[in-house]
Parts: sequence; structure tokens; C-alpha cells
Amino acid sequence: MTSHQNTQTMKPATAAKKLGVYLEATPADFQEGVVSRTELNELQADPPAWLQELRKNGPHPRPVVASKLGVSIAGLARGGITEPLTTEQIDALKQESPEWLRKERATQAEVRKETARIKERDEERARRAQQA
Repeated sequence: MTSHQNTQTMKPATAAKKLGVYLEATPADFQEGVVSRTELNELQADPPAWLQELRKNGPHPRPVVASKLGVSIAGLARGGITEPLTTEQIDALKQESPEWLRKERATQAEVRKETARIKERDEERARRAQQA
């Protein structure tokens, strides 16, 4: 019995998400084809000019925008940001520092602090359980 390995492929939207780019800003041949796991790995290891440009200047998808602004995706929505933004637009928002952005950054900082506290608590409980 011989086994043959099927090539794993993914939809362009999945590949764009894994690459951290906005699908609609990618070249047409990328949007219309399928991407194999090998092709994805090559794009990540040696990004072509179009991918480097998108990663540098955007437009960026919401998860990237949220990360660059230091807020959650839900925080973006609460702030009225529903469209992809360019790096220039993100920098302008940071400079402007509107009230919603300051509030969402503070919320995100509290969430991180609480997550760290819970992790520390759980680790302490695990240590005590091992000693018992």
C-alpha cells in the first residue's frame, strides 16, 4: 500500500489572515487562487515586494489595526473604526489620541493586568497541589 500526501491548500482569505494583510489589498492572482501550505511558508520566509508594502503601509485588517493601537477589536468598533486603516491613518489616530482611544487603551491594560493575576493565581494553586 502506497500513501500519497495531498497538498494542503487554503482559501485566499485564510492565507491573508495568516499573513496579517487585508485580502482586498492583495494582488488579483492572490485573491483568485488557492494557496498551498508550501506557498504560504515561502511568502512568510521571503515576502515579495507587494507583501512587504502591505505589511509596512497597509491598509491593515482590523486585528492588525487593533494591535498597533493597543486596543481590542471590540474597542475599535466602539470607537467607530470599522474599515481597514493605513499605517499613516493609524499614526494620525495615535497623535490625535481621541478620548475613545485613551479609554480603550486603559481598558486593555486592565484586561492584561487581570489576565496576569489569574495566571499567577493558577500557577500558585498548581504548585500547592503538587506539594500536597
